[in-house]
Amino acid sequence: MATVVKAKTKCCKDDPRCKKCPVVLKRLDKAGHAERLSKRSYRFQAKPPKKAFKAARAR
Repeated sequence: MATVVKAKTKCCKDDPRCKKCPVVLKRLDKAGHAERLSKRSYRFQAKPPKKAFKAARAR
């Protein structure tokens, strides 16, 4: 089952980055864990591994 996530408009500069941050979603897309649908929408086919999320959220 695919999950669609809408990114926030702007990064809030938290440490670590939040899960809806556009930077995190772009990094997950580059790593092959998400698919970009439109400018702010991403789709996950399966839940990304914890290590992938941790790496994408790191500063």
